[in-house]
Amino acid sequence: MEIDIFQKLRGVAAISSLILWGVSAHAESAHGLAMYGDPALPADFTSLPYANPNAPKGGKITLGNTGGFDSLNPFVRKGNVPWQLHQFTHESLMGRSWDEPFSLYGLLAESIEVPDSRAWVEFTLRPEAAFSDGTPVTVDDVIFSYELLGTKGHPRYHGLYRQIDTITATGPRSVRFTFKGDNRELALLAGMRPILSKAQWEGRNFANAPLADIPLGTGPYTVSDYDAGRQVTLTRNPAYWGADVPFRQGTHNFDQIKIDFYGDANVLQEAFKAGEISAVREFNAETWATQYDFPAITRGDVVKSTFPHQKPSGMTGFVMNTRRAPFDDWRVRDALIQAFNFEFINETLTGGALPRITSYFSGSTLAMQSGAAPDAVAQLLAPFKDTLPQDTIEGYALPVSDGSVRNRAGIRAAMKQLQAAGYSAEGGTMRGPDGTALEFEILLSKGNAEHSKIAELYVQALTRLGIKAVVEAVDAAQLTQRSNAFDFDMVHFRRALSLSPGNEQRFYWGSTAATQEGSRNLMGVQDPAVDAMIDAMLAAKTSDAFTNATRALDRVLTAGRYVIPFWQFDEGLIAHRAEMKYPDVIPIYGDGPNYMPEVWWWQD
Repeated sequence: MEIDIFQKLRGVAAISSLILWGVSAHAESAHGLAMYGDPALPADFTSLPYANPNAPKGGKITLGNTGGFDSLNPFVRKGNVPWQLHQFTHESLMGRSWDEPFSLYGLLAESIEVPDSRAWVEFTLRPEAAFSDGTPVTVDDVIFSYELLGTKGHPRYHGLYRQIDTITATGPRSVRFTFKGDNRELALLAGMRPILSKAQWEGRNFANAPLADIPLGTGPYTVSDYDAGRQVTLTRNPAYWGADVPFRQGTHNFDQIKIDFYGDANVLQEAFKAGEISAVREFNAETWATQYDFPAITRGDVVKSTFPHQKPSGMTGFVMNTRRAPFDDWRVRDALIQAFNFEFINETLTGGALPRITSYFSGSTLAMQSGAAPDAVAQLLAPFKDTLPQDTIEGYALPVSDGSVRNRAGIRAAMKQLQAAGYSAEGGTMRGPDGTALEFEILLSKGNAEHSKIAELYVQALTRLGIKAVVEAVDAAQLTQRSNAFDFDMVHFRRALSLSPGNEQRFYWGSTAATQEGSRNLMGVQDPAVDAMIDAMLAAKTSDAFTNATRALDRVLTAGRYVIPFWQFDEGLIAHRAEMKYPDVIPIYGDGPNYMPEVWWWQD
């Protein structure tokens, strides 16, 4: 396309302009970008559909986290950071609509240009975009941020940076990213990285900065106070640059958001009952139904709200570290799944109210279909049929028990698989081919009563097989450290997934990530079929092709038997102060990661 343009241009002035501003291909300027097709909202939209542009500003709320924190830099691997922090303090070139599977709209960028090939994307910054100290956001800041995060930031930022060929200033407020390879999602990902201040970090040690060095952001809130490990206070910036941007209308309405930290979930819950916390999310349906009857609810000071959604279940459960024996043998993993008496545990802890997670994308249109793989999915998997986990193409499903405490059928099936793997029970102890007893540790977060109860019931079942499992409960810092270093046998695992899975899947379960400490590939899967399905997702040119590739990935991961799944939540549950209000329209992601408190407001 570059040659065609040069041949058509005439005159020294035109060629000089081309060289100066880097014009290399025709692309329409747009207000947003979607993975497939066009964004749902028109260029003249006034607010996101699930935000109330007339919401009043004001009010103060307190949220609760468990554990502690020793860092306020959410963009590096070092330290434990309040998980919500970056949502309040930092922004990217584009912002995501939680009412569409994958559409982005201009935030720091006022417009976006991208060719049909998506070989590059160009952003033009809003002239009013500024950091919280009032300094303008420049193209230099954008280029610096991508280079800094891609080399010194958390490993989750490295994958995109490795796929960028060049980042070039093409005008006083415009910057172009040119990509390597064929991956249409990169144009969107390039708009989703936080923008940092070059003036703050140039020449400094970004990866190991002290707690007091809080990264300067452009977001609606700034950190106004903190007590290390105990609390962080965020105050809405009265001079926030984006107050008039359509994407921000009706959002970030509270004047102050305080985050208090508690030793465990039980203490946090008691603080909520006492009125010290403004809102909590509940993840146990039986608790929601039977234990939210304390005086504040009876008086009407606290209300219970539910939020349906269409997002995938994701995966929650006990993940097995396949880097270590015996978890490197799929038959042992299968046996450990067979021994997990889900129906009994679910009835005991939730009253049987919650359905089981059946695959990584269950509950959504991206989930693998039951039974044999449809032709389009089977064709994707065919080149790997000789090495795929058992029943991947034919159809794998989790075992279902009769709900009795002994789970005899499950124990028999587990014993059969262990015997196939060379194990035998001797004197009440399960031993491997070399005589080594089958023992392992289940690593949990200290203070989580539900996870501890699940593990306790599971350990009892394993004892009947002659397997010794020991529960090790550690604090949040140790859990993060050991998980990042893959220093565990089995650990509690939660991986939220979206309706727009993409490049992050490589960080979750790609082969390279299996040996990259700090990655999300906790199970250590290294499977060419997984890598190929991720590649197929990223190269898909149509929604159908993308869905087929995702369903194929779902099959390989589920049949790989890496995680012992728990239950899923088909609606969000939030108990909150009666003064906390939310819009009538609920996005397809329900009460997703930014919904509360982003579009909520305070009304006496």
